[in-house]
Amino acid sequence: MYTLGIDIGSTTSKCVILKDGEYVYAKGLAVGGLGTQGPEIALNTIWNESGLTKSDIARTIVTGYGRNRFEGGDGEVSELTCHALGGRFVFEDLRTVIDIGGQDAKVITLSESGKMSNFVMNDKCAAGTGRFLDVMAGILCVDINDFEKYAEKSKSPASISSTCTVFAESEVISQLANGVEMPDLIAGICDSVATRVASLARRAGVRETVCMSGGVARNGAVRKAMEKELGVRIEFDPLAQYFGAIGAALYAHRQLTR
Repeated sequence: MYTLGIDIGSTTSKCVILKDGEYVYAKGLAVGGLGTQGPEIALNTIWNESGLTKSDIARTIVTGYGRNRFEGGDGEVSELTCHALGGRFVFEDLRTVIDIGGQDAKVITLSESGKMSNFVMNDKCAAGTGRFLDVMAGILCVDINDFEKYAEKSKSPASISSTCTVFAESEVISQLANGVEMPDLIAGICDSVATRVASLARRAGVRETVCMSGGVARNGAVRKAMEKELGVRIEFDPLAQYFGAIGAALYAHRQLTR
């Protein structure tokens, strides 16, 4: 039995097909989320990759910002539930999910049985989100995928004190003009994200095992900064950006088998 999870975020769309609720059969990702062609592009990717068609799918569940506007699903569920399910699918002992998306950051804590016990969310400000990192990468003319290798060379991370993305942008430009080295600026930017998200995590209550989900999870410099800030190991899996879609597909499977 195949189930499909579709996660329509603010900046990307992710799709995952699970087979028998046990393993990832196909996955697809496209830049472009709510209000774009991203969901359709991601779906076309998984149809091409898997050789399946919509008629092969027993149930489709949609999550993310765009879940209310997507036509073609059999139901919808919140991204909090899906990231918790998707994270637990990969890490059996998972107790805390740190999800840094394009426009918000969420920290979800789970009980021993895997049920969501608490969450704290920041969706009012871009600081501490993927958007913040994208803006900083643009200012520095550095590929965001290269942040980790730059940050590793830092000897004295810059202090980015502004809590607003717009002001932080001006602060980074000023530090560039004052001769602050690129590795120190990038390390400081990653530390800034970690500091803001760690404050959410402390409010939610951090319990190990801890993982990151969402696109920013791929940024090793941010993960290491989070580990340092929280004093815990942050688990990572290459499927981290798909946790929401995995959770949606798993939710669909459970609806059909319970």
